[in-house]
Amino acid sequence: MSSPELLHAYRRLMRAGLRAVQFSSPSRYAIRGHLRDAFRDKQGTFDPEGIRRTIWFLNAAAQERGLEHKILKNIVRVFCSRNQTIMHFPWRQHLTLGRVFEAGLQKHGPRYDTLKDNELEHYKRTIAMLNETMGICLR
Repeated sequence: MSSPELLHAYRRLMRAGLRAVQFSSPSRYAIRGHLRDAFRDKQGTFDPEGIRRTIWFLNAAAQERGLEHKILKNIVRVFCSRNQTIMHFPWRQHLTLGRVFEAGLQKHGPRYDTLKDNELEHYKRTIAMLNETMGICLR
């Protein structure tokens, strides 16, 4: 695992990911965030075969609107909903959304948080099973 190999893998994944989301504004930042998180992870392992298969997956998502495209679309949607900072709203909308979110938490209480955590855990397990089955490296 040398530095040029990592750099080339990052660039190939970024290019394929941007093509898959057709360079759309919120999705390109989600792809960038996923890749940054994955490549900055200290406990991550470099798997050239997994990266090659992931690039195939992203290229298939870019070519037609099939199952791969839908999976990638949902991954991006979950990432964007979890990380509201990548959404490019004006600062006033951020304030309004923050108030609405806080009011929703007060209204629903702790039950709302546990349901959201369970949904996220189920999502993570589904992605892990997809990775294991197809031999790809999605997060």
